[in-house]
Order: sequence, then structure tokens, then C-alpha cells
Amino acid sequence: MLKNFNLIVSTIRGKEEDCISELWYFLKELNDEDINISRTGLPGLIVARTTLDPIKVVRSLREKALSNPWYFIFILKIIPIHATTDTEIQNIKKLALELAEKFLSENDTYRITIRKRLTDLRSEEIIGEIAPFIKNKVNLEKPDKIIWIEIVGRVTGISVIEPCDVVSLEIIRRNKRVNL
Repeated sequence: MLKNFNLIVSTIRGKEEDCISELWYFLKELNDEDINISRTGLPGLIVARTTLDPIKVVRSLREKALSNPWYFIFILKIIPIHATTDTEIQNIKKLALELAEKFLSENDTYRITIRKRLTDLRSEEIIGEIAPFIKNKVNLEKPDKIIWIEIVGRVTGISVIEPCDVVSLEIIRRNKRVNL
């Protein structure tokens, strides 16, 4: 599995190769010259490294999906990742706090969201190591920013993003149907 990913993508189980092709084609459309995409070994989950800004990639994908909800067939959800580290609590804490300092403004509210796969670490333990060191107010319902932690076995990806930077194609399609 690619260890220094900056995109994490979920797809339909068994359709990982189709998702890889779809993502590769989209990144080429955005003029990415050096794309690296790999399976994680988990069904329905792939990771990628783009030379482009991952936030801009996800926002471009959102715009494309909003204008044409069925343009993407195999990409179900995509999340930008700022940096990766080994899955050890102190490494996760250090990186999360560095990114929070860099991307949280003084008045931003935040929440921590953790997605874990192939680890014994507990979410409460991770949050307990990070939250006491962040001075910003917590808002679990409508935060300004999310400290997003993706644990995939021995590798953890972390980002500090706006809620709109978590793109679910299923939600976009559902909202499009409702508004028709």
C-alpha cells in the first residue's frame, strides 16, 4: 500500500480497479503529471498520491459531480489528506497538533473525526491525546473545521479540512434527485 497518500477514496467492493482507473482519468483531466494510486488490501478502499493540492482536487471533483452527478460511477467518497505518519499514538498526536496549528484559525470551531481500520487504537484514546491541547471550541454538529484522521493499518493520514471537503457522491446524487 502507498504510504504517503494525500487522497483516500472509497468505492464499491470488488470495483477497486475500476475506481483506480476513474480516479486516474480524472486526475489526468486536471493535468496531474505524476499520479500514484494503490489498493489498501481492504475491500472498497484505495489511496492515492497526487502532485496537485488534494483540497483543490476534491473541490474540483465536487464541482464536476454537482454539474453531472453520474460522471463518476466508481468513486463513492473522497477525502483529502494533508500528511501521513506511522500509526503510533504519539506520532498521530504530534502530526494532528501541527496541522491544527497550521489550519485552524483562532475563532474556528472544530471536531475530530476518526476512521479506523486494522488497528487496536481506540478513538477515545486518540481524541484524549489531541483535544486537550487545542484551544479552539468544539462543535460536534456544525464545526468550521474537522481534524480528520484515517487509520489504515500501519499508516495514518490526517487533515484539517472544512466539512464540504469530504465529498460523498451518494449524497450529491441523492440531493440532485430531491431537487429535480
